[in-house]
Amino acid sequence: MIRITELRLPLDHPEEALREAVLARLNIPAEDLKSLHVARRGYDARKRGHIVLVYNVDCDVADEAAVLAAHEGDQHVRPTPDTTYHPPEATLPEGMPRPVVIGAGPCGIMAALTLAQAGLKPIIIERGKDVKARTVDTFALWRKSVLTPESNVQFGEGGAGTFSDGKLYSGVSDPRHLGRHVLEEFVRAGAPEEILTISKPHIGTFRLVTMVMFIR
Repeated sequence: MIRITELRLPLDHPEEALREAVLARLNIPAEDLKSLHVARRGYDARKRGHIVLVYNVDCDVADEAAVLAAHEGDQHVRPTPDTTYHPPEATLPEGMPRPVVIGAGPCGIMAALTLAQAGLKPIIIERGKDVKARTVDTFALWRKSVLTPESNVQFGEGGAGTFSDGKLYSGVSDPRHLGRHVLEEFVRAGAPEEILTISKPHIGTFRLVTMVMFIR
């Protein structure tokens, strides 16, 4: 597969324009493009009145080696990176205690999920309530100014991020594509599949609550 980055199209472009832009960018005939898949879709709104969509596209072409050779030196035409998640192989010596995860916020949940998928049966320690109960407590604070000290926006299953609309993007370098794995787990838990491609995805608080329950 070949990945084209920074492919720019008008905001209101027709669907077929993306395929045409790929053919033009690679300078290949239509029959040589077997398939294409949008890996990422963002936008550039820096110029008022001229907002454009910016795509990263993965393409399956008839002669990949020849196309890559023809675009040698072009940083925007490269082999598609391997974003496959490779789970860690872990075992506990016989008699060793089960691993303990402190806190059921986003990091704690994903750490526990990874340990569980490795068969290590983690124990999670969390000072607050489960996500469904703490949702009731949190809205009681917001709507009625009733504070439950151990169950609110800060404490409880899901962490503070559960009530932050579920923004899922950051500027952290991610050469191992572990962020992609997290998004895939979120999709399995009920998030919309579009979070795998849009540049600044978010999920929404109400969907997050059920997702946290599913991951648990």
